Amino acid sequence: MNNFEFFNPVKIVFGQGQIAKLAELVPTGAKVLTTYGGGSIFKNGVYDQVKAALAGFEVVEFGGIEPNPQYSTLMKAVEIVKTQNIDFLLAVGGGSTLDGTKFIAAAAKYEGADPWDILAKAAPVEDALPLADVITLPATGSEMNGFAVISRKETDEKLAFYSTKVYPRFSIIDPTTTFSLPPRQVANGIADTFVHVVEQYVTHPQEATLQDRQAEALLLALVEEAPKVFARPNDYNVRANLFWMATQGLNGWLNVGTVQCWAIHAIGHELTAQTGVDHGRSLALVLPGMWRSQRKEKGEKIVQLGRRVFGIAEPDFEKALDLTIEATIAFFKSLGIDATREAYGVDETVCRAVAKMIGDRGAKLGDRGNIDGDKVYEILQLCD
Repeated sequence: MNNFEFFNPVKIVFGQGQIAKLAELVPTGAKVLTTYGGGSIFKNGVYDQVKAALAGFEVVEFGGIEPNPQYSTLMKAVEIVKTQNIDFLLAVGGGSTLDGTKFIAAAAKYEGADPWDILAKAAPVEDALPLADVITLPATGSEMNGFAVISRKETDEKLAFYSTKVYPRFSIIDPTTTFSLPPRQVANGIADTFVHVVEQYVTHPQEATLQDRQAEALLLALVEEAPKVFARPNDYNVRANLFWMATQGLNGWLNVGTVQCWAIHAIGHELTAQTGVDHGRSLALVLPGMWRSQRKEKGEKIVQLGRRVFGIAEPDFEKALDLTIEATIAFFKSLGIDATREAYGVDETVCRAVAKMIGDRGAKLGDRGNIDGDKVYEILQLCD
């Protein structure tokens, strides 16, 4: 383990009926901008609960944040924040809505010429509006971290930023809000959570025993709970467990004092920007190619995952590694995720475009910093 500092100030308010606590959680006298996406919160009753809880506040609404939140859309919200003197943001919906709201919070206080620099040039976030959320989709873990991923259609880019300034002040998680989610979204969220854990766990060995065991516990729990949610979609305990796994998968606890990878996500983001493939499915697609390409660098941890999570007892190291990749693909397939290039139109042109985009940035991805544009192309060629 390396030296580290750990920061996570988010208050989690978890359980059925907790949306009503907004009235006591939002600062007294705040002028609130509520943000949401395409309208699912109107169908599942969440909007009505939020509106009732905020009855004593001055509230402005902003809807239409996309599943891959677009910079142009978010800048419209920034203008509302500035012209209407908003002083508190409340994201209501899934991780994309919350990611977009984090960017709104940072961009509204940004003093540089172009807020896109926060993403494209890693411009520091010196200040941000306070924000919170009512999260309704277990997937990104955005409710307990300072990360956000934003897209820009004009340049076919999907970029991330991190700042301690955009951690939610609180996050309300009511598992009953997930009962109405389509199976495809549930599957995507499980895949996203699985790969979040993998990006922190499948690196080179770092002698972080507790973090390894914590990651393995999450992966084991996901593999155990995943089939239950499709068999019993209205089981509160199953939904609650899955949501808490997604939250813990990316709240910083698994990577304390360690080096992480995140190359799967970087490539997956570019695939989504190029083809529109669902985020969770882009990760399921890239992961096998990543492990095949990096079998020497990541082999020890891949096999460790296979033995401890999937129960692979094969004594031969190389065979155990291949069996682990196969078991992971089988897990994705059990979710209904077809992790193949053909399924998502990832042809030769797309592979070259993604490799070029990453290569042109001069990126060196992965926990060892050994994945450049050429290596990205190789990884995509090794995907099924």
